[in-house]
Parts: sequence; structure tokens; C-alpha cells
Amino acid sequence: MKMKRIFELIISFLLCGAGFNAHAQQTEAPTINAFSAKQAVDYALKNAVQVKNALIDIELQKQVNKEVTAAALPSITGSGSLNYNPNVAVQTFPNFIAQGTYGVLLANNVKDGNGNPITAPADYGLINAAFGAKYALSGGIDLKQILFDGQVFVGLQARKETIHNAELAADVTKEQIKANVYKIYYQLVVGERQIGTITANIDNYEKLLHDTKEIYKNGFAEKLDVDKVQVQLNNLNTQKLKAQNQIDAGLAGLKFLMNMPQKDSLVLSDTLSDEELKSGILDEAYNYENRKEYQQLESTIKLGEYNVRRYKLSKLPTLTLSANYSQSAQRQQFDFFKGPYFTSSFVALRLNVPIFEGGANNARIAEAKLSLLKYNNSLDQLKSAIDNDVTQSRINMKSALITMDSQKKNTELAQNVYNTTKLKYDQGLGSNQEINTAQTDLITAQNNYYSSLYDAIIAKIDFLQAAGKL
Repeated sequence: MKMKRIFELIISFLLCGAGFNAHAQQTEAPTINAFSAKQAVDYALKNAVQVKNALIDIELQKQVNKEVTAAALPSITGSGSLNYNPNVAVQTFPNFIAQGTYGVLLANNVKDGNGNPITAPADYGLINAAFGAKYALSGGIDLKQILFDGQVFVGLQARKETIHNAELAADVTKEQIKANVYKIYYQLVVGERQIGTITANIDNYEKLLHDTKEIYKNGFAEKLDVDKVQVQLNNLNTQKLKAQNQIDAGLAGLKFLMNMPQKDSLVLSDTLSDEELKSGILDEAYNYENRKEYQQLESTIKLGEYNVRRYKLSKLPTLTLSANYSQSAQRQQFDFFKGPYFTSSFVALRLNVPIFEGGANNARIAEAKLSLLKYNNSLDQLKSAIDNDVTQSRINMKSALITMDSQKKNTELAQNVYNTTKLKYDQGLGSNQEINTAQTDLITAQNNYYSSLYDAIIAKIDFLQAAGKL
């Protein structure tokens, strides 16, 4: 019996997911949920933490796009300052006033009171003066606008594709969750069927044990025969208990994948027939575009092309417009409600022309081209991987279905053998050993059938996922 595969699937999913998530204790009354496989998938796609985080990533990308858009829009900032200078700074500079005065006197041949021509001193000295007032107030508005920047324009063009790429990443996450939910759901459905079969075998062994005890009482059987039947019955009860525990653990794991509260009851309403497993196996057609991973990689290639274009355009000049309007005032007393304010303003165009960057920009272009080449190589490899996935999964699915049919026939034959042997035993024509052997063979055939059914479920879902048809 392969009930442990349920746990392998759960552990595999957890390792590939975002990690373990602790759920807060719930105080509400438990809810009973009867879900079909599709309803379980829909619930998981709506509530799974991985999906929620992927959807948040889309919103994060939208905010990043708003930042890119903001770079192309005008930027307006206001500023203001109020300064108090208890001691206005004193500056020392040559006495240009005296020098200018003597220059005028000398040029006009002015004489002193004694009638002597005025002569200029060898050193005019220094002037110490404080420029400014105790209080200064200023305020203004600055405007900046990018008129041309190739990198900004490429960023604007790539906005739609970045959102598309984030959405595809979310779709890839959803696809993986969908596959895991289907696998575990249907394996639990098969597990419940198997428990029903074990229960039927227990009923048969209980009746056989009763009959064997009666025969033993009448002296037509040995105590060893009774003990053998009792051992088999004990083994079946243990097998049923283990199977039920595994089902319970599997349901807990499925609720974890779906992000359903553990306190809630989950009832699986779907059944699974051999005909459902066989449907669609002859469909040979598939398209790379149906795989979300392929679509995401194509989107990544487009973003890589934008990246190359961005670095190429960074070689072009950039043109920006800036403007300022401000008013200021200075006072010796703190009184700015009257008196003059002085206005200043400017408008400027700034052109930046890249001349030499040491080859850094060429290196960035080369890096972007090499990354793009890797993406294209990965796309070719992904095509081969999809071809291989579809081929291998189709082979595994056909092999699993053939094995399942064979084991089903074996189960039917073992059931017929058991029925015939039981009839002979009831009529006193068969031995206890024969009925024991027939019962053991039937249980083995049943276990082999359910094992092949598990394999067929996994193979079918893997095939649908490989072909992008899940």
C-alpha cells in the first residue's frame, strides 16, 4: 500500500513553497466543508499564502511602475527657511573706500590745507564690516521636468510588460498549487476507497474467525487454524488504523495547502473512476504557449530587450527644465509682517551630454545582451524540457493505466477465487488453509490495485501539467 505517497507529496510541496506558516488559534466554531476537487482547488487559489504573496508582488510592481511614471512628470518642491543670527558674521577686506577716495583726489590734483599735493598712503588698511541682519526669512518653489531621457522613456514603455510578467509568476504559483491539491485530493479519495475495502475484508475475517471457532469446538479444526485467522484479523485492524491515521494526516496536509483552518472539517465529495483516469490520454497535441513557465520566460525575454534598449539610449544626451521662484527678507527686528520682500526667479534648460564614462556604459550594454542571450537559450531548453515532460509523462501514464487494468483484473480473479473457495469451505469441501490463502491473495491483489491507482493519478496529473492542460 502506498498511502505514504500522500506524505511525500505534502513534504515536497512544503519544501517548494514559501515555508511553514503558523496559524493563529481560532476561537470560532468549526465549519464542515464538503468540497469537490475543483472547489478545493478554487479555495486554495483564493486562500493559499503563496498565491496571496504572488498577488501582492503584482501590486508591488504596480507601485514600482508609478515610480517610473513619476520620473517623467514634473517635480515641484517648496522650501522655506528662517535664520536668526545673534552675532552677524564680520568680514575683513581691503579698504577700497579709502583707495577710491585718494584716487579721485589724486586725479583732480587736490591739495591739503598747506597747499601741498595730497599723496596716497602706502597702505590703505582693512575694513571690518558685518554684512547681513539678525533675522532672515526666505521661501520659494522649485520646478524640475525631464524633457528627454532615453532610460526614462524605455521604463515607461516597459511598464505593461512588467505587470504581465508579475501576473505570469502568480500563474506559475497557482499552477503548482493546483497540481498538488489535485494529487493529494484524489489520492485521499482512493485512500478512503481502500479503507472501505479493508473494512469489507475485516468483516469477512470476522465471519471466518467465528466459523473456524465453531469448527474447532466440533473437533474438525485445530487451535492453530483459529490463531492464524486471528492473526490475519489483527493485521487487518492494524492496517485499517494506520490507513485511517494516514488519511487524517493527509486531510490535515490538504487543508494546509488550501490554507483552511485545521479545526474545520474537510469532506471529499468527489469520486474517481477508472474511466475518468483514461479520458484524454489519446490527445497528442500540445502547445508550448499553454505552459505558464514558457509564457513567463517569453515575458522575461521582452523585459531583457527593454533593458538592452535602455542602456543604449543612456548614451544619448538628456535635457531637463528647471525653474525657481523665491522671496526673501532681512530684518534687524523680528517683524516680517511689513516691509520689503525681494523676489528672485530663474528658468533654466540643462543639457547633459555623455562624453566618456570609461567604457562602463558599453559594459552594461554587453551585460544586458549576454543576459538576453541566456534567456533565449533557456527558452530553447524549456521547449526541450516540455517535449521531454510530455513524452515521459505520457509513457508513465499509459504504463500506469495498463498496470492498473491488469491489477484490477487480478483483483477480480482473486475475488472469484476467494468466493469459490469460501463456498467450498462453507460446504465442508475446503480446508482452512485454502480459505486463508485465498483471502491473503485477495488482499494482496487489492493492495496492488490501489497502489497502481495511486500511480495512475500522479501520472495523469503530471501529464496534464506537462501539456499545460491541468
